[in-house]
Amino acid sequence: MNFEEKLNKGYELLQEKDIDYALDVARELQKEFPDSHEAWYLEALVMQQLNQWDHSQKAIEKAISLSDEHAAYFNLRGNVRMQLEKLDEAEKDFDKAIEINDSSAAHRNKVMLMLMTDRGQEAIPYLIQRIKNDPKDAENWILMGDMINKGGQPDKARTYYEQALKIDPDNEYAQRQLEEE
Repeated sequence: MNFEEKLNKGYELLQEKDIDYALDVARELQKEFPDSHEAWYLEALVMQQLNQWDHSQKAIEKAISLSDEHAAYFNLRGNVRMQLEKLDEAEKDFDKAIEINDSSAAHRNKVMLMLMTDRGQEAIPYLIQRIKNDPKDAENWILMGDMINKGGQPDKARTYYEQALKIDPDNEYAQRQLEEE
């Protein structure tokens, strides 16, 4: 197997929740290709799955030191930093991911961070603008539905979950939200 095939196998194993083997693949790739930022990113993802935030941070920082032009890397580091309660640093990472390629995931994480830091009045218009800019992103509709639901308006939240299902009919989370009412 070449590098790309091994890396893809590692991602497949991670998807299948075969965490130990995915970590083995990441570390094998790091030994064979020490300058491979992708292998360090894979390890960071594995460590995130294991809730080993310090290890995940070390791995993602290594990946970023090897290649600092991947929005996903900054988004992941932002997630890790949020877990470690380094919220200012997390927001800088999300902003960097947005700057690199307008990462939808980083925008959503920034909204979550706003909510965590009592900036809900900022989060709602931000998310509304994201929905206007990218109306086909089901995850934005779901996040808005969650925010409205937590705000005590389940009927209004329902319309957001329904819209998400129009975009992504197989979205299990949105389906569950509608079934729970």
